[in-house]
Amino acid sequence: MTFIYLADRPEFLPLVAKWYFNEWGALSNASLEDFTNKLSDYLNTDKIPLLVLAMDGDIAVGAAHLRFHEMSIYPDKEHWLGGVYVDIPYRGKHIASALVTMIEEIALTNGVQQLHLQTEQLDGGLYAKLGWQEIEQVESRGVDVSVRVKSLT
Repeated sequence: MTFIYLADRPEFLPLVAKWYFNEWGALSNASLEDFTNKLSDYLNTDKIPLLVLAMDGDIAVGAAHLRFHEMSIYPDKEHWLGGVYVDIPYRGKHIASALVTMIEEIALTNGVQQLHLQTEQLDGGLYAKLGWQEIEQVESRGVDVSVRVKSLT
């Protein structure tokens, strides 16, 4: 398993957009084209926002991104981990954990001291196991989510 920036292999952008649309499209009221257009903002390697791909050889098997201000109700919470997705045949192989760790490392090298996320797993799931602390549970787009934080310093 290796990790690369989407910016280094932009031909995978339509695949990631399809993953995200299939997983979260119903919640966002956005089209596949909307997801594709939004992800074009993530074609960076040296600044936020950016997206990392997990690769099995030449096959993209997962993704995660680092972005600004994911939830408008938290204007003071600047940096967010999001879009952690692993393609169905590759689940259960610790790829999501590795993607989260990779994003944490990239965030730290970009001067981020605190990272936030939201998850529909109200017990924190994977994120609780990786040391993310719950701030609170709120409703977001009609779904209850756990908002979490992790100090990177």
